[in-house]
Amino acid sequence: MRDYDEITSFLGEWGPFQRTIFFLLSISTIPNGYVGMSMVFLADIPPHRCKLPYLNGTGVYLNQSLPTQVVNGEIIYSRCSRYKWVNTSRTGFLNDTESCLDGWEYSTERYTSTIVTEWNLVCEEDWKAPFSSSIFFAGVLTGSLISGQVSDRYGRKVVLFFTMALQTVFSLIQVFSNSWEMFCVLYFVVGLGQISNYVAAFVLGSELLGKSSRIAYSTLGVCVFYALGYIILPLFAYFIRSWRMLLFVISIPGLFYVPLWWFIPESPRWLLSQGRVEEAEAIIRAAAKKNGVTPPMNIFKGEEIIAFMQLTSKVKSQHSYTYIDLIRTTNIRNVSIINFIVWMIITIGYFGLSLNTPNMIGDPYVNCFISAATEIAAYISAWAILKYTPRRIALSFPLLLGGAVLLLIQLVPSNLQILSTVLAMAGKFGITAAFSIVYVFAAELFPTVVRNMGVGACSMASRIGSVLSPYIAFIGTYNKILPYILMGSITVVVGLLSLLLPETQGQPLPEKISQVPPLHCCCNRRDPTLEIDLEDVSIRNGKNSGQHNSSQGC
Repeated sequence: MRDYDEITSFLGEWGPFQRTIFFLLSISTIPNGYVGMSMVFLADIPPHRCKLPYLNGTGVYLNQSLPTQVVNGEIIYSRCSRYKWVNTSRTGFLNDTESCLDGWEYSTERYTSTIVTEWNLVCEEDWKAPFSSSIFFAGVLTGSLISGQVSDRYGRKVVLFFTMALQTVFSLIQVFSNSWEMFCVLYFVVGLGQISNYVAAFVLGSELLGKSSRIAYSTLGVCVFYALGYIILPLFAYFIRSWRMLLFVISIPGLFYVPLWWFIPESPRWLLSQGRVEEAEAIIRAAAKKNGVTPPMNIFKGEEIIAFMQLTSKVKSQHSYTYIDLIRTTNIRNVSIINFIVWMIITIGYFGLSLNTPNMIGDPYVNCFISAATEIAAYISAWAILKYTPRRIALSFPLLLGGAVLLLIQLVPSNLQILSTVLAMAGKFGITAAFSIVYVFAAELFPTVVRNMGVGACSMASRIGSVLSPYIAFIGTYNKILPYILMGSITVVVGLLSLLLPETQGQPLPEKISQVPPLHCCCNRRDPTLEIDLEDVSIRNGKNSGQHNSSQGC
């Protein structure tokens, strides 16, 4: 029986229809770039000190009323304490200090307001700023868990536009937040919508485009346009210094995507799986007309329609795989654990560096722009690397490169701080390239029967990393070097760890769990064909197939 790609091959690979879908779905990810990174400016911490109401008209100077502290080798006035003021003392001050009982004064040199200045998220409350970002990423984690199931049930197009609307509407409501708690609750929903529409766009494009376009779409399409959204962010933030107005302005473009509903079709593959054959045929015929080709009189044969409708239920009825299957045998357990660690650390590095741009030496707007531009170069490089380089090297090399240059930052003299920024961007380049490559590598490592679950579990591990990443960047507020040492060290470790993964370039994709190859360090291989029957019997009997694979792996 012909598969879907063979049936629709008459459409061609890169006609007007495919180019339109490629472009429209790619631009739908632009808001994801600036919404996801907006906290770089919304939650930045400007210089601040305690309010000193007794200074007015008293002639008292700051150096008499504020103690000093050393931050990043620089002596500054204390941010969170002041000397006690008493009218009975000769100088007006005691040697004892107290907290900022009258609030804080914030510098307006860079921002007129941020959520930090709005709700005084400093000193004892300083944990709330990075926690706001963690709440967003918790929403992203939740969206990762449910978006696939919702998309399979209600369709790719419906979920794409519903979650785009969710992200836009709740971002606009955020503008009117009257408390930090309200801001965080809304931000959680924004995160849920952000990842859900990104995943829906990714899946819809993969199902509408031909084989030759899918890798380009996954790297040069959604990833590059995501980075374009990231590039737009510092341009908006430079001219809009109030957090409410900035959030309002970057939320409005989401409304402009409404007309795309009439230009982006539903996935014919999904429609076929739901038995909606006439709708699927109508979309394919419209695509043929747009490409200037004549479709066959009968696109689908009777038996093919039945097969498409029964495909999902048939697979489910044969065997219901669970996440336990990702650790069932030694080989797949090793592959799964290493992937979980690699994905989590890559995400910590990626978002840690992105959110740390305000702590870098130099203008934060320029640094953010360069950071985003670096991503575009990294995605293009990843696409080229994947075409010509073995997967293990393609993943390990940028990780080792990125981690090594981050560790070099601590050696840069204080009078060459521009070099620190260059090295940080080089580290971001390596980690971003690895972020793109690891998706392809993981999909090739996991067998067909648990591939979606495997990549989904890796994605969940990466979201845990993203929840932790704001605190890595937060450390940079007090020590600019320490975040680079932490991120550089763990990135080098996972770069070496990824070399243990089996090579997949040019290899047939594994279909069953027993066909997952051992780690690269292992030489005690066993013929997978000897285990296929054993595994099938074990599955049918509900037994743990790991007992048949005890000799595999390291």
